[in-house]
Amino acid sequence: MDDHLLGWLKTLDEERLTRVLANRPDAIAPPWPRRLDTLAQRLGNGFAVIAVMRGLPLPSLEVAQASLALGNQVSLEALARFLGVPQAEVAPWVDRLFDHALAWPDDEGRIRIADGVARWWTAPCGLGEPLAHYLNSWTVSADALRALARALGLPHGPRRRTVARVIEVLSDPDRVVALVERAPQGIGRLLEEFAWDGPIRDVDGGRFVMPGAPEKWATDHGLLFRPSWNVAEMPREVALALRGPGYHPPFTPTPPELATVPVDPEAVDHLMTLAAPHVVERCAAMLENTAKIPLPLLKAGGVGVREVRRLAKDTGCDEDETRLLLDVCAVARLLAWDESAGGLVPTEKFDRWRLDDAAARLRVLLSAWWRMERSSLRRIDGKYGTVLGDDPAGTAVARARRAVLGVLGRFPASTACPDLAGLVRSAHWHSPLLDQPLLAECAPAVLEEARMLGLVAYDTITDLGRALASLDAVAGDENDDSAPLVENDPVLVECSTRALASVRRSALFGADLTAVVTGPPSTELAELLDRAAERESRGAASVWRFTPASVRRAMDAGHTADGLLADLAEVGTVPQPLDYLVRDVARRHGEVTVTTVACIVQASDPALLAEIAGHRRLGRLGLRLLAPTVLASTMPAARTLAALRENGYAPVPVEDTGEITVRRARTEEPQTGRLILLPGGRVAELEQPPYPLVEPPPDPHEHAQRLLTAEGDAVRQHGRTWAIIGRMASRLPTAQQSLLGFVVDRGVRAAITLADGLTATISHGELRSGVLDAWCEEAGDYLEFPLADIIEVRGAYA
Repeated sequence: MDDHLLGWLKTLDEERLTRVLANRPDAIAPPWPRRLDTLAQRLGNGFAVIAVMRGLPLPSLEVAQASLALGNQVSLEALARFLGVPQAEVAPWVDRLFDHALAWPDDEGRIRIADGVARWWTAPCGLGEPLAHYLNSWTVSADALRALARALGLPHGPRRRTVARVIEVLSDPDRVVALVERAPQGIGRLLEEFAWDGPIRDVDGGRFVMPGAPEKWATDHGLLFRPSWNVAEMPREVALALRGPGYHPPFTPTPPELATVPVDPEAVDHLMTLAAPHVVERCAAMLENTAKIPLPLLKAGGVGVREVRRLAKDTGCDEDETRLLLDVCAVARLLAWDESAGGLVPTEKFDRWRLDDAAARLRVLLSAWWRMERSSLRRIDGKYGTVLGDDPAGTAVARARRAVLGVLGRFPASTACPDLAGLVRSAHWHSPLLDQPLLAECAPAVLEEARMLGLVAYDTITDLGRALASLDAVAGDENDDSAPLVENDPVLVECSTRALASVRRSALFGADLTAVVTGPPSTELAELLDRAAERESRGAASVWRFTPASVRRAMDAGHTADGLLADLAEVGTVPQPLDYLVRDVARRHGEVTVTTVACIVQASDPALLAEIAGHRRLGRLGLRLLAPTVLASTMPAARTLAALRENGYAPVPVEDTGEITVRRARTEEPQTGRLILLPGGRVAELEQPPYPLVEPPPDPHEHAQRLLTAEGDAVRQHGRTWAIIGRMASRLPTAQQSLLGFVVDRGVRAAITLADGLTATISHGELRSGVLDAWCEEAGDYLEFPLADIIEVRGAYA
C-alpha cells in the first residue's frame, strides 16, 4: 500500500471520492473495502493499474510518462514547460489521472505518479534511471566515485556530498555540453546514439577498458555506466542534457482528424434490419445442421476448411459468414464437443436459446462476439487462421475490436468514415497501449464482421453497434459463460428489438411452386421453408422453390402431408399445385423401407432360432425373424452375445468375412457428456444454470459515503487479534483459532460453522466487541458472527 495515496484519499471530500470510485469500479467490487487503507491497497494493485491505463487516451499516458521522466514529483508548471505547451492544455489530462487514482497531488501540490504506473515504464520517454540510482549503487566503489569526481574537476569529500556534486554537474545541460565539446573525437556520435536510441544498448565491453577509447572516456566522466560487460546505460539527466533545451516529449491532446462523408441514416437503419435477423436465422440453420451431422475437429484443434465449406454449402451461407458464426456460437456456448457423437453438436443452451424471442437470441450472439478473443476474418500473411483454433494475440484482439467500434461510436448517426488508416490512428489514440500493427491488422476484419452482424453499414455504425460499443467496460472476457450486463442492457434490448421488428412471418406462395418473402424472414418461417423447399435467393426478398425432393426431405424429417400443409397454411395461402405436390409425394413416401440392424443372429436350426426369438428374457434385444435361419437384433453384437450367454446359449462372434474370431473384452471409457469447446482445443464443463443472476453495479456515491463515515468512526484492534480470538472463540482448537486470525489480519477465505449448524464462507474480517464482522459470500454482504458461537473453522480455496 502506498502511504502517499492513503494520505491523499483522506483529504478528499465526498464528491471527489465518488468521482474516483466511479472511474475505478474494480476498487469497490465485492467484497468492497470498508476503510480507506483497504481502498488504497485496491487502487494501487499493479494488475488493476494496468487495466485502467488500457482505457485511457494517449494524452493522459503521455503526461504520466513525462512526469516520470522528470522524477515522479514535478509541479504542473514544470511539466507544462517540459512538454512545451501551456498549463491549461496539460491540466485536464492531469486531472484525469487524479480521477483514476493513477496520480495525485502531494502536500506541496506536486504531481506524484502511482508506483504501479512507474513499474510499467522502466524507461519513460526513452530515458534511463536517474544518476542517483547509479552513483548510490554498490557497484560504484569509493575509489571509482573519487576518480569520477576528479575527472569532473570536483573536490573530494564524504560520499554523500560527492554524489550530490556529481549529480549537480551532470544535471546541468550547459556543463554537460561543455564537457562533451572537450571530449576526444568520436564521443559525440556515441553519446547521441545513447541519448536518442537508448538508454540501454549492447556494446563491446573491451572498448570500455581500452585507453583512449570514446567508451572509456564516457564512463570515466559519468556519461555512461556499465552494469554488465556487454551492456551500457545512459543516466536520465545526461540524456536530457544531450537532447537539448528544445526537446519536448510527444504530446497530442487532440485525436487525429478523420475524413468523413455524409450518409443517409434511414439507409443505414435498413441494412441493420436486414442483417440482424439474417444472423439469427443462419445461426439456427447452422446449429440444426450440426445436430444432424456433427462437426469433426482437426487433430491439431479447430475445424478444417473442408468442413467449413461443407457447412456453408449445406446452410446457404458464404464461407466467411460460416467462419464467423462458428466462432461466435462456440463462445456463446451454443456449440460444444460431444464425445459420443465424435464432433461438435448443439448444447442444451441451444435448446433454451431457440425458445427465446429473436431479439434475445441476437443479444446472446452479439455479446459472444463482443468478448471473443480471436478474429474470424483476420488475415495473417494473407491467410485466415483455423476456425476455433488458438490465437496468440488473445485478449488484445478483443480490445482492438472494442477500440475500432468505439471510434465509430463517437460519430453522429449521419456520418461515415471510409478512411481505414485514419480509423486505425484514431483507435490507437483512444487505446494507446494496443499494438498498432495488430490494430491495423484487425481493423478490416472487425469492420467486416460487424457488417455481417448488423453493427456497421456504409462505413458507419448502426444504432445496434452504438449500443454495444457503449458497453466496453462491462464486456467481460471469453471465458465467461455469459455476459448478462451486456445481454440485458436496456439500450441494447431496445435496439435489438427494433432491429428485428421488420421480420416477415408470412410468405407469398405461387402457382409455380415458389414461396416469396418480401423482407427478412423470421427464424421460424425460414426454418419451415428450408425444411420443405430449396432456397433460390436471399437478400431484400428471399425465394424458395418446392420440389419433390425437398418435400420428401420434410417427410423424412417426420412431417405428414396434412401436418406440413397445415404449417404452410399458417404462413400463407397454399395454392392447389403445391397441395397436389405435397399429397403426391406423401402417397409415394414409404413404398420402400430400410431397417437399421445392429447385428444378425444365424443358426442352421430354424427351431432353435424360433425359440430364441420367443424367449421372454431376450425381449430387450428386439429380435425379429428375417428368414428361417436369420434373426435381426437392435442391439450391438457385444450386447447381443452377452444376453444370449446369460440365458444359456453358446454363441460365437463372426467377422464380416464369415470367420469366427475371439475378442478380448474392452473397458468402455465413461462418457463425460457435452463439453464446451474453447479456442485452441480446450474444453470445459457446461454450466447448468441457464441465466446467471445479474448483480447490480456498485454505487460509487454510496460507497464514498460509507468509507468516509467508517474512517471517522473506526476503532481498530491493533495487535490484539490473537488475544481476543483466544479468549472469545473458546470452542475452537488452537489451529482453527490461528486460521480465524488470518481471516482478520490477512483477509484469507475460510469456512465456518456456528453452534446452530449454519455454515458460511467468510473473508476480510474485523473484530468488534466479541463478534467477527466479515464478508459472507453466501449473503453477498458483511455480517456479524459471535465468536463464542463459532465451533469450526476450515480452509476454503477458490
